[in-house]
Amino acid sequence: MPSPADYLYTQTHEWMKKEGDILTIGITRFAVDELSDVTFVDLPAIGRKVAAGGTFGEIESVKATSELYAPVEGEIVAVNDALKKDPSLVNQDPYSAGWLVKLKTTVEPHGFMTAAQYDKVHNIA
Repeated sequence: MPSPADYLYTQTHEWMKKEGDILTIGITRFAVDELSDVTFVDLPAIGRKVAAGGTFGEIESVKATSELYAPVEGEIVAVNDALKKDPSLVNQDPYSAGWLVKLKTTVEPHGFMTAAQYDKVHNIA
């Protein structure tokens, strides 16, 4: 299944969707498939400032624990509280219901992969 075309992608498998000065951030289907069943997501407090490339949380699965990285600097303005009760939403719908955080930023995202580039690197058809 191809990655959503209107999102941008990082080398560390986060996706971002820009709406004004807010970026919604999650992890890609490819990352979810590599992790297997997600069992826990540790997300930051609202108001936390993050640096570009800095960690903002962790995601745990039956296979591994992985850090989550902010693609750009900004302030966390929302977290997906539904993941506390049901972390499997990340597995079920990583590009919508399984979003992780919303980040307010003044930085224009650049240098990230398009969906076509991300899919080509990871052989996603």
